[in-house]
Amino acid sequence: MLQLRVITPADRTDEVVRLIDRTVGTTHLVVLPGVARDPEGDVVMCDVAREAGDEVIGGLRALGIDSCGAITAENIDLSLSERADKAEKDAPGEPADAVLWEQLEEATHEESTLSITYVAFITLATMIAACGVVLDNAILIVGAMAVGPEFGPLAGICTAIVQRAPRLALRSLVALLVGFAVAMAVTVGFSWIMAGFGLFTESKLEGDRPNTGFVYAPDAFSFVVAILAGIAGTLSLTSAKSGALVGVAISVTTVPAAANAAVALSFGDTDQMVGSSEQLLLNLFGIVVAGTLTLVAQKALWATQRSRFRKPENS
Repeated sequence: MLQLRVITPADRTDEVVRLIDRTVGTTHLVVLPGVARDPEGDVVMCDVAREAGDEVIGGLRALGIDSCGAITAENIDLSLSERADKAEKDAPGEPADAVLWEQLEEATHEESTLSITYVAFITLATMIAACGVVLDNAILIVGAMAVGPEFGPLAGICTAIVQRAPRLALRSLVALLVGFAVAMAVTVGFSWIMAGFGLFTESKLEGDRPNTGFVYAPDAFSFVVAILAGIAGTLSLTSAKSGALVGVAISVTTVPAAANAAVALSFGDTDQMVGSSEQLLLNLFGIVVAGTLTLVAQKALWATQRSRFRKPENS
């Protein structure tokens, strides 16, 4: 269940109440006249099944409440109420399958912003992966994958395509490209420093690497894994099962490929640099394609459910 709090001008309160009242999956409706001060107006609160959340929030935005008032939604961890149980049961579909598009846009907006923290994480992840590829250490590669934050901008691009949000697309693309560019540039310098201390050597990079050689050898399986990871990552975001993102992060060769390209560049190994770059681009493309198609499918599925969220007029 979600708890919805709406600040609305007094002359819009009746419309808001009617919208909530006629939507299947809502309960615990509370109206507090005149209590809001900034902005001034009434406060309307209710609990809503996650499946019905997008319907209610979309209706409130259609009324312009997001412009003249405020719409806030948060997850309810515990709700002991037969009415809440009935509302959740009446709402079509399953909570885990529901998509809150506004929440998804907000989450991807935050995760796809080019910030110092984002650049720091992707740079550190790439440097860790650089150590992993030189040492042929699979544990370091997995650790670097888990640290990398690149799925945020990738999800932002997918969401922007489906929601037709060019500003989100541009923001996500800039974060992705600039993040990888900075990370790889810093890793080249890091590789030179490590080589100066004798810790990175060309013989280690070009030697037999059974555990990490795949990062510069793209093949059909690379694209298949990227597709599957894109689907899994998108589902984990839309269903609020964020724990699954860790599994997605350690299944796709993006950061390790970028790291291998940077180390190869520092030693002038053109073949490995090109192969790693191809691996990186192939995985990024696969994730975006799969994520976008997953969101399109989810949007189409929930579009068929919309009529079921309306209560009969005589109810």
